[in-house]
Amino acid sequence: MVSIEQVLGFSAIAVVIIVIPGPSVLFVVGRALAHGRRTALTSVVGNELGALVAVVAVGLGVGSVIERSALLFTVLKLAGAAYLCYLGVQAFRHRRSLEGALDELGAASRAAGRRELWQGFVVGVTNPKTLVFFAAVLPQFADPARGHVPLQMMTFGLIFCLIALLCDSMWGLAAATARQWFARSPRRLSVVGGTGGLMMIGLAVTVAATGRKD
Repeated sequence: MVSIEQVLGFSAIAVVIIVIPGPSVLFVVGRALAHGRRTALTSVVGNELGALVAVVAVGLGVGSVIERSALLFTVLKLAGAAYLCYLGVQAFRHRRSLEGALDELGAASRAAGRRELWQGFVVGVTNPKTLVFFAAVLPQFADPARGHVPLQMMTFGLIFCLIALLCDSMWGLAAATARQWFARSPRRLSVVGGTGGLMMIGLAVTVAATGRKD
């Protein structure tokens, strides 16, 4: 369906875009600093699942409609920004409760894991930059001569999400490791938890200020 040349060409562009810190990376780093490794990795999985929904939407033609509609774009953008701001405020408010809660891998409940997965999913599916990127870039690599263009676009989107899953997980693990070092001092842990929350609030402002290219 898709050639090796298409896959390699798209993967090269995807890696360049993914490794440059953007909304997804800042979100994962903020979660890692505020809550630790498990939350960061769960957020990464949720984020990429949300991105997959954007891939399917673009493949079925919804992405191009949203790209052209200023109203739909604005609604999606503000919804994502508001949710990020909420998560950031929550992380900042509860920064002192991070003390003594380092080993989240064993202590967290299934309900907490599902909640973090859902939070990451909401951020991923409401990220307007991801949707517009897919709508603008995926069609460029689809070859009509090979048929099944929507399926080709979904294939490239899946490749993008797999690469992002790997790279964002590395960012999350690195940030979580730094958090462990800070955690040797309860005061430092409180500061780093608050920093993670502020990063997410700043990210919300950035997303809200995202413009359009008409």
